[in-house]
Amino acid sequence: MKFITPFLVSAVSVVAAVSAFAAENPIIHADVPDVSMIRVGDTYYMSSTTMHMAPGVPIMKSTDLVNWKLVSYAYDTLDDVDELKLANGRNAYGRGSWASSLRHHDGTFYVATFSGTTGKTYIYSTKDPEGGTWEQVSSFRPSLHDLSLFFDDDGRVYAIHGGGDLSLVELEPDLSGIKEGGVNKVIIENANRLFGENEVGGLKAEGAQLFKVDGKYHLFLIASPRSRWSRSVLLHRADRITGPYEGRVGMEDKGVAQGGLIDTPDGDWYAYLFRDTGAVGRIPWLVPVEWKDGWPVLGVDGKAPEKLDDLPASEGLMPGIVASDEFDRGQGDPALPLVWQWNHNPDDEHWSLEARPGALRLTTSRVDKELVEARNTLTQRTFGPVSSAETRLDASGMKEGDFAGLCALQRKYGFVGVKAGPDGRQVVMVSAQDGAPRELASEPLEGQLVHLRVECDFRDRADKARFFYRVDGKEWKAIGDTLQMSYDMPHFMGYRFGLFNFATEEAGGHADFDFFRISDSISG
Repeated sequence: MKFITPFLVSAVSVVAAVSAFAAENPIIHADVPDVSMIRVGDTYYMSSTTMHMAPGVPIMKSTDLVNWKLVSYAYDTLDDVDELKLANGRNAYGRGSWASSLRHHDGTFYVATFSGTTGKTYIYSTKDPEGGTWEQVSSFRPSLHDLSLFFDDDGRVYAIHGGGDLSLVELEPDLSGIKEGGVNKVIIENANRLFGENEVGGLKAEGAQLFKVDGKYHLFLIASPRSRWSRSVLLHRADRITGPYEGRVGMEDKGVAQGGLIDTPDGDWYAYLFRDTGAVGRIPWLVPVEWKDGWPVLGVDGKAPEKLDDLPASEGLMPGIVASDEFDRGQGDPALPLVWQWNHNPDDEHWSLEARPGALRLTTSRVDKELVEARNTLTQRTFGPVSSAETRLDASGMKEGDFAGLCALQRKYGFVGVKAGPDGRQVVMVSAQDGAPRELASEPLEGQLVHLRVECDFRDRADKARFFYRVDGKEWKAIGDTLQMSYDMPHFMGYRFGLFNFATEEAGGHADFDFFRISDSISG
């Protein structure tokens, strides 16, 4: 028999209490990459990358740095080009808009982002990121890669951008474009040399974020040395924005990198960064910061800690980042809550919440070969360590050759759904794990209604998705094979749950989804 002294019991209780009430990394176990963060009074705001999704550049809000909720998007659609509309055989997978820069200046919020799809830089503004409307300030060429927007104390406005070599460019005071005759120079050449002359290579330094603290300019970058793909934080500082800059490696641990600085009203400092974490995506971490000799020192003994004792525990991602939806809308309700994003720009004439009240109707507008070509796929993030989504599909309006259902969306996608064929409807599981879609299972569907379920397991980077269906209140039945999810660069995004309907023979059919219910649990 083991005896535990009162002291040990007390110590165990204290440890349990700290574990229960302290924050843990990652602070958001979902794809929220390229974070830019600011504090306005006691409130924090954060922007992120969603690339080809629409609406884009999500804006999130928090009062404690740990619990976040979506409050707006910088734009409904980035631009009107074929790639962003999945039109004429073109797409914007992995492109669209990338790393944004969120700033607050003279009572106005600004977001700057850039697009390799259109070759432009975009700037948006609002007085109120929660109740107001974001307006486009400008769109101009060139596309400034990973730009950091910066309002200096003398009223001049700049952007730092680039990869490997970092450039400073002055903008017009009204942010309409690059200022003619203004500053335009390389301020850091080959930032990767901080790893050592023999380590130049790997990921070229990028992801610039510039801050001014106690009169000094501090620049954060992400890079990796040549001999190992270890994403690291590079730090530079200067007395003047134009330089000269001195630099050092700020942190190399677990691949946690790319981000910047944030302080609390109480004077504590953190670095907000992200970590590549397999198929769930690039997920945000917070790392404590201390100041020594005018430098921000990141981490605990140079490491990104898993516990953050000075911050509260997470209350979960639901409903702030992801949420269930019964598709019931009251007077004045938005058509779609902010948790939803379309895969590319939507075709608004072919989706409806009014055609059948209480259901989302997706109507096909053309013929496509496979899921990733289909317009109007409505998505939400998957999340870890495990997550699942469920829907009920009414297939009565589908035409022969139509596929509709619930997917785990990335390049190597999988879905469970209904296929309408000449001999009736079938429940199918389709997998693109090998690079092309293959129908792995097919079972006859009696009637028109079917419940569909997708489960995602990201524990220990298992990255597995399983697919289920049921009819008439019966038990869930697994269908097809487990999908080995893979974070692939062509999409450059963590997996998404998605509701879809596409035609392979004739346009005009419709599918009705009665609800979408999301959970942080799975069956196994």
